[in-house]
Amino acid sequence: MAGRVLITRPIPEPGPDLLRESGLDVEIPSEDRSLTREELLRSVRGRDGVLCLLTDQIDAEVLDAASGCKVVANMAVGYNNIDVAAATSRGILVTNTPGALTESTADLTWALILAVARRVVEGDEEMRTGRFPGWGPLHMLGGDVSGKTLGLVGPGRIALAVAERAVGFRMSILYAGNRPNPAFDAIGARLVDLDELLAESDFVSLHVPLTDRTRHLIDSRALAKMKPTAYLINTSRGPVVDERALVAALDSRRIAGAGLDVYEDEPRMAPGLAGCRNAVLLPHLGSATAGTRAAMSRQAAQNLLAALAGRRPPDLVNPSAWSGPKVAG
Repeated sequence: MAGRVLITRPIPEPGPDLLRESGLDVEIPSEDRSLTREELLRSVRGRDGVLCLLTDQIDAEVLDAASGCKVVANMAVGYNNIDVAAATSRGILVTNTPGALTESTADLTWALILAVARRVVEGDEEMRTGRFPGWGPLHMLGGDVSGKTLGLVGPGRIALAVAERAVGFRMSILYAGNRPNPAFDAIGARLVDLDELLAESDFVSLHVPLTDRTRHLIDSRALAKMKPTAYLINTSRGPVVDERALVAALDSRRIAGAGLDVYEDEPRMAPGLAGCRNAVLLPHLGSATAGTRAAMSRQAAQNLLAALAGRRPPDLVNPSAWSGPKVAG
């Protein structure tokens, strides 16, 4: 297979090797950092395919610079970093990597639930700084998890995996979405509207894509509906939460705490968030296991290879850009 491909940042194998073994000319920057805007515009020129990351803003200007590009393969499940409409209008296929990171992100969601409820990070710091005064019946009391109510906003793959884990904690499970999901119903979860979920849940976990409708879905109004003993967990996309409103809610103890893996202006945090002792803050680790990142690398490469071979990619985001096989077989 002939063609020139850009991978916008060094990624784990086996994706790059799969592309090279297919005969493609693969360019990967030597530095492990996001390309600047100017570097991205320059690097996409003359490429038949681009394998990008969620930190790359692939908009109309970039797509125009990549004239002749056939496919943009995003190594992420979310694709809000890509102007899909602009790609579709130019006949460029867009793909993502759903499924590959479901289990690792669900595991991390549970790590945040347990860490923020049981004050794990605070306890670790207390031990490391020599401030542990010894056991006491009132020392560092946290929140219960077992038997509580878990509310899942956005009933997709990851939310379902989180819900399945909640069964072992004997939790009542609520979920909010546009329609019933039989997989949730099968484990005893109950479909409710968002306001009811916010009011009844002890843990509110966010699992929605970032769209115009979900931007600041959790704002001051939504936070005010939560129990003062409740915790907010976000492993979806940062702008789903109004971070300044969250800081105010944490500072005033309007809610008990938050566990965050994503941020509204990533990698920066809203002023005051770092000082919130009732927040557990992780640096976007949802898919950060060796096995998961390798699977994502493979999946993105396979999508790109399918597109360049004239086949419909398995994880096509914009099917309206697909006009049928380009080559026999």
